[in-house]
Amino acid sequence: MRQGIRRYLTLAGLSLILLTSVASAQGPGPQKDPFKGKLFAPNVILQHQDELGLSKEQFSAIRAAVVEVQGAVAEHEWDLREAYMQAMEDLDESPVNEGKVLESIQAALLAENEVKKLQVGLLIRLRNLLTDEQMAYLQSVK
Repeated sequence: MRQGIRRYLTLAGLSLILLTSVASAQGPGPQKDPFKGKLFAPNVILQHQDELGLSKEQFSAIRAAVVEVQGAVAEHEWDLREAYMQAMEDLDESPVNEGKVLESIQAALLAENEVKKLQVGLLIRLRNLLTDEQMAYLQSVK
């Protein structure tokens, strides 16, 4: 039981460190849109679907793209979890094998990078489904 709690706390701590380093790398202050309003999240599009006048075809294509990416993201999230769990196991060794831990962290970061690429790819696909007028509307409501 204690081993499980220790492993959980270590995983939580490592996750916090990684999230903090990512947040500080992005700079202080509120998060800025790195794509300068040129890409739109599915929830934003759907929130304004009436004002945009989305066609049934657009709505279906958006839904299909989101579902497809969600499945791919889930697979990478499993890889990410597995890599972190391996790192936690390796951190239980004494002495800690730095190379093994860093290899597990590298695998986790690769999985995280794949998730980000999938998410940006989705945003690009969604943008390509919108008309110029629809994009202009979404830019105006940001």
